[in-house]
Amino acid sequence: MRLDPVELEIFKNLFVSIAEEMGVTLCRTGFSPNIKERLDYSCAIYDAAGQTIAQGDHLPVHLGAMPLSVRAAIDHVAMEPGDTVILNDPFRGGTHLPDITLVSPLFLKRTEPPAFFVANRAHHSDVGGMSPGSMPLAREVFQEGLIIPPIKLVKRGALDRELMSFILANVRTPDEREGDLTAQIAANRVGETRLREITKKYSLKRVAHYAAATQDYAERVLRRTIASIPDGEYRFEDYLDNDGFSSEPVFIRVAIRIDGNSAEVDFTGSDHQTSGGVNANLAITLSATLYAFRCLVQEDVLYNAGISRPIHVIAPPGTVVNAQHPSAVAGGNVETSQRITDVVLGALSQALPQLIPAASQGTMNNVTLGGRNPRTGAAFAYYETAGGGMGGRNGLPGISGVHTHMSNTRNTPIEELEHHLPLRIRTYALRQGSGGAGQYPGGEGLIREYEALADTSVTLLTDRRIGQPYGAQGGEPGSAGRNTIIRSDGTIELLPSKVRIELHPGDRLRIETPGGGGFGATLSPSNQAAPK
Repeated sequence: MRLDPVELEIFKNLFVSIAEEMGVTLCRTGFSPNIKERLDYSCAIYDAAGQTIAQGDHLPVHLGAMPLSVRAAIDHVAMEPGDTVILNDPFRGGTHLPDITLVSPLFLKRTEPPAFFVANRAHHSDVGGMSPGSMPLAREVFQEGLIIPPIKLVKRGALDRELMSFILANVRTPDEREGDLTAQIAANRVGETRLREITKKYSLKRVAHYAAATQDYAERVLRRTIASIPDGEYRFEDYLDNDGFSSEPVFIRVAIRIDGNSAEVDFTGSDHQTSGGVNANLAITLSATLYAFRCLVQEDVLYNAGISRPIHVIAPPGTVVNAQHPSAVAGGNVETSQRITDVVLGALSQALPQLIPAASQGTMNNVTLGGRNPRTGAAFAYYETAGGGMGGRNGLPGISGVHTHMSNTRNTPIEELEHHLPLRIRTYALRQGSGGAGQYPGGEGLIREYEALADTSVTLLTDRRIGQPYGAQGGEPGSAGRNTIIRSDGTIELLPSKVRIELHPGDRLRIETPGGGGFGATLSPSNQAAPK
């Protein structure tokens, strides 16, 4: 079939609009603030082989890893029309346990295999485990929450009530979890409906042809981008503060080898998987690596299966970038993914010094809260991340108070948080002076201070409280973050980056997030250009 460039653009936008509409559906029908306000979810559509066609502009850390979930669903479950498979197992396609993925096949004819698949992933504020919010300081995955292998939640269009009851019996907030899961089912139904409509209008042959064409186009564009990088080997290393149990830093090392229009990204030499939960599985490492290379592309191409073809990732099993069962992984998805991004971009900056920005905050500043709400008598479990400083880039300063790289969520509005939880936000402001100095300075971090109005259990999974976001091309590093408690009697306690604590009424938790690194050496006053 002949490829028409105008039709290619039309289909490209059709495909991405389906994924975006799935996301809108999930947002509008979700129950939890984490879905409705923070938009902590991702949606995508896949071809008959489970390869990504298009995804919405959602979370990079989800989307690069979701194809492995789709593959796991295909490999482990014999799907039929009307089915939806649920899974969160990090060692069978998942990332960490709070991220629950739903995969649905689209059968155009009952006698033929699925023509497409649709999937979405949403972060649930609690999936059981040893602490509210299911982001604990754990030593093995069994402590982190309920593990769901690939299994049918919906069978031939009917919800499996027994399985749903089993899941809800293992979480602290069952009503909220049921609402978010049914919203995920609805999102997949929208994706199925829209794909069925366009195949009816244009024919399956034509839609499949252009789905493959968008993948091939993305591959060509990325190969052309890689070909513009000078051939050679580029190395970089950076570290996480610790794993939550040991005080030792956790190093991630990479060697990127550019050969023509392909790249080998080798993480050999990275530290072994740790006792704590900062371990990343292979899906996370692939996701972060592909994201970093996709950032190099200037053209508007879909983030799909074509992006992965020119890149070969080596992640030795048993290391912190390819942890093996039953290691704890809650922080790998949120913290280690950020550091993998930092090291890949750091290595690429040696080849492209004027293109790659300084490091952004390098953490998602994960805060989980749980207890019993005295206003309602019901249990609550809440999770959020906080923005920080973006790194300065050639020609522009970094943006302040934003989510960067592998995180693409919003911050929960104060009004929403105070309405749902026994908390008061005492301070929410930019952290002045936290951005790294430079010709183009790094963005400022945030200050977010919570006051407990009831006994509250808190778990923090944060980083860059010791290490600082690096500067680029002579720029200064951004300020490290800081976590403190101000007790009701005025006592101040400095907290480590990863900790579980108890707050009592009147206690305040203060999170100060890192600033971004600066780009370029600071100009002396005599050399500074006059303002325009």
